[in-house]
Amino acid sequence: MFIKSDNEFLEYCGRIYCEADKKVFIYPCSYVKLKFRGKYIKAIVDNNQGYWENYLGCILDGRQSKIKLSDDNYKQELILMENTDSNEHEVMLFKRQDSCHEVGLYGFEVDEDAVLLQLPEKTKGKIEVYGDSVSAGEVSEAFDYMGKPDPTWHMGELSNSYYSYAWLTARKLNAQIHDIAQGGIALLDNTGWFNEPNYIGMESVYDKVRYNPAFGKPVKWDFNNYTPDVVIVAIGQNDSHPDDYMAEDYNCAKAKNWREHYRDFILKLRTIYPEAHIVLCTTILEHHKNWDNAIEEVCREIADEKIHHFLFEKNGSGTPGHIRLQEAEKMSDELAEYIESFGISSLRRGEC
Repeated sequence: MFIKSDNEFLEYCGRIYCEADKKVFIYPCSYVKLKFRGKYIKAIVDNNQGYWENYLGCILDGRQSKIKLSDDNYKQELILMENTDSNEHEVMLFKRQDSCHEVGLYGFEVDEDAVLLQLPEKTKGKIEVYGDSVSAGEVSEAFDYMGKPDPTWHMGELSNSYYSYAWLTARKLNAQIHDIAQGGIALLDNTGWFNEPNYIGMESVYDKVRYNPAFGKPVKWDFNNYTPDVVIVAIGQNDSHPDDYMAEDYNCAKAKNWREHYRDFILKLRTIYPEAHIVLCTTILEHHKNWDNAIEEVCREIADEKIHHFLFEKNGSGTPGHIRLQEAEKMSDELAEYIESFGISSLRRGEC
């Protein structure tokens, strides 16, 4: 029995691009869930590779695994479960990586006698994150490299958005998440690392559902589709490339220009989400403190009681490499506790 991607029993979360016969997963943390009674299940997908090796995450009956995808962009069958008794099962297929690839989901194949079951009600709390590779969970599975530079041998297999501080925070607050995160991205175009050498910044990405030029023309996102209770803006770390002007001269023209653009970006989000709490931050990845000083200055200038500047305990000094699961757990504990202090009824700490 084939279950099409638009079947009412499927639950989706994330900025997902809808085509006629498939759902396209672009951002990390995007997922589809299904509950059923049956003996086997396969996912029918295609993979549009940009770079790295590409993997999907799968959580079947509470056990997590990863599945390597073919690079040829043709339909492929992913066997998620087979040769079992006809019991109840719940599966979540999710995007582990950022827009280094796009995955099209056509649907699932289950045995003919399988029965689709209703999933539990979706959580009501909603979080949205605008960030870079740290928010995407890049290299988060390099467990033996905590506090160290990244291993030079990884090719994408160690990146897992499920272990990002962003998704950990959302799970601890029983919240949905849209993770608008891209490795290497800065605020402004022509800075950072994403889409080298024609760098694209968050200013050009935040309002898109498809944004990587490697996969076609940009497609606008409809903000009416998702209204978060809390927006986290974790930008200001890749912005030092190719020049760390904020560290060199806090009052130079480039630094002033960045603060003006950052202020405008936050006010755009405030216009889109007039009731949301907006948390401004960077992360524990090493960077010059002037970037956090710039964010604090902008926050003070805006003077909105629902726009906050948050610093992690080891902000800007925790590690020279990406954030591993162990470090992300600590970050998410701090951030979840801070968000809970806002008193939003739909965001309450629970078991992760």
